[in-house]
Amino acid sequence: MARVRHESRWYPLEPEESVLDGLLRQGVVVPHACRAGACQSCLMRAVSGDVPEAARAGLKDTLRAQGYFLACACRPAPGSELEVAGAEGLRLRARVVSLEPLSPSVLCVRLATDTPLDYRAGQYVSLVRGDGLARSYSLASLPREGVLELHVRLVPGGVMSGWLSREARVGDVLHVQGPAGNCFYVTGRPEQPLLLAGTGTGLAPLYGIARDALEAGHTGPVWLFHGARTPEGLYLGDALRALAGRHPAFHYRPCVLTGGSRDVAEGALAVLLRAECPRVAGYRAWLCGDSGLVLSLRKKLFLAGLSLKDLHADVFLPSAPRAEAAGAR
Repeated sequence: MARVRHESRWYPLEPEESVLDGLLRQGVVVPHACRAGACQSCLMRAVSGDVPEAARAGLKDTLRAQGYFLACACRPAPGSELEVAGAEGLRLRARVVSLEPLSPSVLCVRLATDTPLDYRAGQYVSLVRGDGLARSYSLASLPREGVLELHVRLVPGGVMSGWLSREARVGDVLHVQGPAGNCFYVTGRPEQPLLLAGTGTGLAPLYGIARDALEAGHTGPVWLFHGARTPEGLYLGDALRALAGRHPAFHYRPCVLTGGSRDVAEGALAVLLRAECPRVAGYRAWLCGDSGLVLSLRKKLFLAGLSLKDLHADVFLPSAPRAEAAGAR
């Protein structure tokens, strides 16, 4: 049986049990969200003992060098002992600057950190409440704006989203951990066509990436497709149309499954995308949002000739059991 030492106390782990599950089972508060090794909100630091390589997969070299690992993916060998510490050193203190509804189901949360966060538009952070509750949200803001902008989907029964929408107030203090993720614009090839597609709050990182590219002087066409079931699921339409008015190379295409209009196409997002961008070979693309749609689009774009090195995907995973009932971001 493996053991984990946390804050001067030893905790036994069941066979094949992860460090995260073992500590939670025994009442230890550990920030976490997806439990799938994607959000990185369960990062911990090894003080002594061996950490399986699988628990470091996907981490930056700087984090690996400091001993950080993913508690949800760490299953110590039987009989081993591992002493761990939290990831408080990676978190920035932040306060709520504004809470603004963007639609009936999306809340815009803006945060100001005590010290600037070094990030790229389109990456994501973990938002950690004082009691350890953590959720991951993509960044819609640009670093120059001085605040972090998160688009929070309001999930029925959701713990974090419910708290933010009903109880949180301007001035409340939380912590931000990150950033993480590889969905962001990289300068170079300014004439290359860009394709951004997503559903729901998958628009958040796409909004940041598109603005970042345009401000960097990207000259090629930039297509942004946003899909929803009904018109109520769309948001930021006015801001995106205004962006298109200022940048002739930027094209905003919203679509819904039902309830389309003159300004909003009706039908599947993949069908609209194929009609507007029939030849995607040579494009650079970002796909964000619902896992089913993102993985389906990724496959279709690859088969249509888009190079894998130019195809970036950010799948919004469900939160863990006993937490949010749907997407974390």
